[in-house]
Amino acid sequence: MQDFFQQIVSQFAQTTWLEWLGTLTGFLCVYLAAKQNIWNWPISIISVISYAILFYDARLYGDTLLQFYFLSTAVYGWYYWFKRKEENKKPIVKANNVQLVLSILAIICLTAAIGYLLDSKTNSDVPYIDAFCTAVSFIAQFLMTRKILQNWLLWIFVDICYIPLYVHKQLMLTAVLYFVFAIIAWKGYRDWQKTYKNFA
Repeated sequence: MQDFFQQIVSQFAQTTWLEWLGTLTGFLCVYLAAKQNIWNWPISIISVISYAILFYDARLYGDTLLQFYFLSTAVYGWYYWFKRKEENKKPIVKANNVQLVLSILAIICLTAAIGYLLDSKTNSDVPYIDAFCTAVSFIAQFLMTRKILQNWLLWIFVDICYIPLYVHKQLMLTAVLYFVFAIIAWKGYRDWQKTYKNFA
């Protein structure tokens, strides 16, 4: 047990400044998103650039690709949230059954396509796990940009899935961050649900 804790302390000591930057800004942007604060989007840009470099070095190519997607959705989400606020529209919406089914189908298709590409075209040692987490994150992020309540349920699920993946890649600080993300996502879901009910 002592050796296990010494290994964790040793890995934290080796954490790069880039992972610290990505971790701290990542925590802040998720916290602000849960609070429906529009500043989550510009702060997320710093986080995704940091993690794009970090994940590429760790051979998590699906996650690297995901950071570029996050970068584009940060710009879109910033615009969409600002526009929605200006137009005084209902702040939170709920996905209907058709949208939920389409989201699940999209996750399956993206996992298969990305997984195949990672398996056949890269040196990834976790192609389909990386692809699955990437696919779920793609859909969750899109739902968040549209202020759809269920985005938080997907984030809770995928954050938990990411933890053992990052431990496997020896990104211990990021693994801890995603544990915290899961807790914040649960809080975000409860807060957004309350807002949705207040405007129902």
